[in-house]
Amino acid sequence: MKQAPIIPLLKFKNEALPFKVQTIKNFTEEQDDINEGPHSHNYYEMIWLIKGTSTLYVDMQKCSIESNTIFCLKPNQAHQFQTQTEMEGFVFSFTDSFFKIDEHDFDLSYQPSLFQLFNEVQTIRIADEMEEDMKDIVMKMIKEFESQYSNRMELLKCYFKIFLIYLKRTLGENFQSTKQSRVTELIKSFMELLDKNFKEKKMVAEYAAPLLVTPNYLNRIVKKNTGFSAGHHIRQRVVLEAKRMGRYSDAGMKEVAYNLGFLDNAHFSRFFKTFGGTNFSDFKRGALIVPLNAAFNRA
Repeated sequence: MKQAPIIPLLKFKNEALPFKVQTIKNFTEEQDDINEGPHSHNYYEMIWLIKGTSTLYVDMQKCSIESNTIFCLKPNQAHQFQTQTEMEGFVFSFTDSFFKIDEHDFDLSYQPSLFQLFNEVQTIRIADEMEEDMKDIVMKMIKEFESQYSNRMELLKCYFKIFLIYLKRTLGENFQSTKQSRVTELIKSFMELLDKNFKEKKMVAEYAAPLLVTPNYLNRIVKKNTGFSAGHHIRQRVVLEAKRMGRYSDAGMKEVAYNLGFLDNAHFSRFFKTFGGTNFSDFKRGALIVPLNAAFNRA
């Protein structure tokens, strides 16, 4: 059976330099062909809209973006960012490998914070008093990124760390700072495994084994820290991918079921209705866009 066609996937162009920073203007000029429709990519993206307004669509959800707001996109998220000529701001793109270069030079405690930002699918309102300082850091990043000096990756990581410090400050008490620990590492590893294996592995035990914990422990820890069990995350990841295929491709239920590892269409149909809340055929006909969470503002 053929693979279900789905939205275009953009891959990071320069793996030797797994970080990129640019203005929204330059970003728009590069992405003209893609911005006309939904797409996804295999890297993280953080967009800071300083001036202007926009609409962001992420996995069938709609969010209105206001000035001085940052929003974060994970790899494989189907999205569309509506750009306008009067917009001002910056775009950061980076892969996991950006944090694996000279790890002793980068405070790894910031990785859980980034993990938190990208997994909670939230937009972030930047405090006015932080704006100029953060813009100054970004301009230094752009200058360094466009240079050909030696050790520029190390300097970019330092600037990005400073940018994250300001970002955490502007979030204030609303953001739960997480320190590197066995628990946060376990949850991060589970989510990474889930994104890579959800089509083939749908049982908690299949994720617990490589993480060297019991299924009950994994369920308990994930629920305590995210509000939902590991099993719930597995089921919802499968449902999300089914919805992406139903919304962004012409694949029918048989193709979607096959692509997600269901050999029995009836089993997939029951699964989708139980955990997706509707019949797959009804969802595909409707394919509604629903609002995203409101911006994550400072108290």
